[in-house]
Amino acid sequence: MKKDVLFTLPSYFREDMNIYAYRFGKGERTCAVLGALRGNEVQQLYVCARLIAYLREVEKEDGILPGRSVMIIPTAVGASMNVGTRLWAPENMDINRRFPGDAQGSTTERIAGALMEKLRLYRYGIQLTSFYQPGSFVPHVRVMDTGRQNPELGCEFGLPYVYVRTPRTADKSTLNYAWQLAGTQAYSLYAGRTDEIDEAAAEQTLRAIIRFLGSRGVIRADATPGHISTIITNDDVLSVSATTAGLLRRVKFAGAHVRRGEQLAFIMNPLDGSVRETLKTPVTGMLFFVQDGPFITEQSPVFQIFSSQRG
Repeated sequence: MKKDVLFTLPSYFREDMNIYAYRFGKGERTCAVLGALRGNEVQQLYVCARLIAYLREVEKEDGILPGRSVMIIPTAVGASMNVGTRLWAPENMDINRRFPGDAQGSTTERIAGALMEKLRLYRYGIQLTSFYQPGSFVPHVRVMDTGRQNPELGCEFGLPYVYVRTPRTADKSTLNYAWQLAGTQAYSLYAGRTDEIDEAAAEQTLRAIIRFLGSRGVIRADATPGHISTIITNDDVLSVSATTAGLLRRVKFAGAHVRRGEQLAFIMNPLDGSVRETLKTPVTGMLFFVQDGPFITEQSPVFQIFSSQRG
């Protein structure tokens, strides 16, 4: 293993910020893995730390195949993680909305640009990321529909679903989108929770990455068998939103299978406990995402449901 400074951000007000990379193997730049791009992505940082520990042992046993290399960047937002803010604290900006970056731009654009300069050199890219809303996903692989995506390759992670997302305007400034346009087969992994460690989901995500590295001929891995992945698109996922605001009391959680008309959650008056709204599923399917904040605002999505009835 080799640990080095990927790049340094100079600062006028505090010590310079170093972004570290951990490298394994030699030869072609085969796969890059990026962890936390937001200051609350604790789960993503944790999975990267476990992956580094795993590859350290694999390398000791000569398990990195000749001519292959892996680079892991656990986090690019150390300053935000130190103060516990999701967005880049000095600018209140999301770095994952600043790609492909600009070397002459704002700090977040310069971070994105410096990352892109290093990451675009790799054949495969894995980003451990999180949703813009607090909540829990069924662990899955996500890839933007850029016309260059390869969802079938994403099935090699062995997670239950590979979600091909039709990008909105805001999605076109994300790492996944920019990485694909730069020529890398890029995949985003949603590793369960975000701002706390979920051991079961972390283990599932770690095994998925190991499985992918083994199938791509990067490492010798005795990987456990994964799922036969189902490729889904936006047409297969339905959002259920709240029409009122209040306390959110969920009765169903991510991964649950539900039938049409089944109760999902209650929205309560936070002062007197009366029920303002009952959320029910309009289709039979599986809860793909569940918002887990204590409060919900009007017109906010609470659930995403995967249903073959949508296709």
